[in-house]
Amino acid sequence: MKASATFISTLKEAPADAEVASHRLMMRAGFIKRLSAGIYSYMPLGLRVIRKVEAIIREEMNRAGAVELLMPVVQPAELWQESGRFQAYGPELMRVKDRHERDFVIQPTSEEVITDIARQELRSYKQLPRNFYHIQTKFRDERRPRFGVMRGREFTMKDAYSFDRDKAAALKSYDSMFAAYKRIFDRFGLQYRAVAADTGAIGGDASHEFQVIADTGEDAIVYCPASDYAANIELAEGMAPSAARAAPVQPMVKTPTPGKATCEDVAALLGLPLTQTVKSLVLATDEKNEAGDVLRSTVWLLLVRGDHSLNEIKAGKLPGLKGGFRFATGAEIEAHFGCKPGYLGPVATLQPVKVVADRLVAAMSDFVCGANAADFHLTGVNWGRDLPEPDLVADIRNVVVGDPSPDGKGVLAIQRGIEVGHVFYLGTKYSKAMNATFLDETGKPQLMEMGCYGIGVTRLLGAAIEQNHDERGIVWPASMAPFTVVICPIGYERSAEVQAAADRLHDELAALGIDVVLDDRGERPGAMFADWELIGVPLRVVLSDRGLKAGTAEVQGRREAAATAVALPDLLATVKARLAA
Repeated sequence: MKASATFISTLKEAPADAEVASHRLMMRAGFIKRLSAGIYSYMPLGLRVIRKVEAIIREEMNRAGAVELLMPVVQPAELWQESGRFQAYGPELMRVKDRHERDFVIQPTSEEVITDIARQELRSYKQLPRNFYHIQTKFRDERRPRFGVMRGREFTMKDAYSFDRDKAAALKSYDSMFAAYKRIFDRFGLQYRAVAADTGAIGGDASHEFQVIADTGEDAIVYCPASDYAANIELAEGMAPSAARAAPVQPMVKTPTPGKATCEDVAALLGLPLTQTVKSLVLATDEKNEAGDVLRSTVWLLLVRGDHSLNEIKAGKLPGLKGGFRFATGAEIEAHFGCKPGYLGPVATLQPVKVVADRLVAAMSDFVCGANAADFHLTGVNWGRDLPEPDLVADIRNVVVGDPSPDGKGVLAIQRGIEVGHVFYLGTKYSKAMNATFLDETGKPQLMEMGCYGIGVTRLLGAAIEQNHDERGIVWPASMAPFTVVICPIGYERSAEVQAAADRLHDELAALGIDVVLDDRGERPGAMFADWELIGVPLRVVLSDRGLKAGTAEVQGRREAAATAVALPDLLATVKARLAA
């Protein structure tokens, strides 16, 4: 292709609201144009990248035996009401009415529609297993769209759904999709990790996220450098200490801590390590009647070590908290502890509370906690002597660097990542709610076992750039780049020799199946080079009168600081070899 045959619209400066590198560079390189908050038009160069991403996904999904279809963006609310997600999904689900006042949703995902298709079409065990996928526009009404395509409201996603006769077969389908995803992300040429994850709003029993490694990632990825263990921080297990709880050696003392309401301040005041302090967090659960009125509330006190933080996902899985919890109100805290937050603790509360201690807290002795009195803390507190053993001991904290790995093979490290893919084993969550059954060999109806598998197509662009950029612009992996090779002829419009050589090289590369672009715009060399470095084409070939007279061309990889002179007879072979490498 010649540059004049497409549309190139680069900018010297990014818009002021572009917060991260991918947003700035996609705007500057002319890949996207903002239409509204979180909604973008994809310009020709951006669309070329999307189509390359989609092509790789299609090839590997088809290779794995999935069958492509296309489901609508607008879906009737009745299906979402059947699954229970019409109310449960939250404000991110865009709900609309048609002219007849019938409810519809703008789909964020398609579990309901594909389950409706399956219950109509898959009648017999002989039709299973089956995996359907589509690549379609999605919409999630984010409260605060940001980071360009990384957290937009409208986006493109590949979602696939498997249907099987039993759990064993469903897990086999899950493993097949997991392997397909690894092939997909390997082909993209990105550094990524597949990590165990929480199932979240989708639901289900097993889940892995595919995370592109990037310092700007919103997710914390926990892994063990000495083993294959990897998990999202929401799921990573904080192990119980191997040593037994030490015997008390200190008396419990009510100690003045005026104005010191945080564990850090209290530890500094008392000259103690932060690991000797205990942090108190107060939650509440409500029991309601059918009308939604609160009949009674239960107050919970969750305790984590002073240097740790509460993991709300883990807390939400505890007995008594599974049905949903909230943070206690100021009035509830005053009624149960007689004190405002900052000085709360488990000793001698005014009213009974359910005490949940993290595994490490349950093993502590002579610890420091709030005294339930303003400007005071208790030192030398011990379980069994000064207060009853906790009602529940559980893993309720976020792990930290240096914690022992759950697989026993080393210690944990943490890095940032951007979630670009997710695989779920759903079980019968949707088939049960929507009565999606098949007839087994005996003619009896059985619920289908399901899995779902998503890849954020447009989000991948942002993630790839976050991982691959420099001060000059984007550095695309070859498999994703809008063009693989750019020919930059100096004096194309002035020199017949340069023009002929450039046109001939373009045609030869194109005949080899290489995605090449020839810049015939007549730009000055500096501006021309800057454009293609910003756009991120992996390999640049420069032709000039001087070079042609010397029998050479200049070849430079996007990550290289300087060009290499290549003899013209060796040019094609050199380009092919560089791309293969």
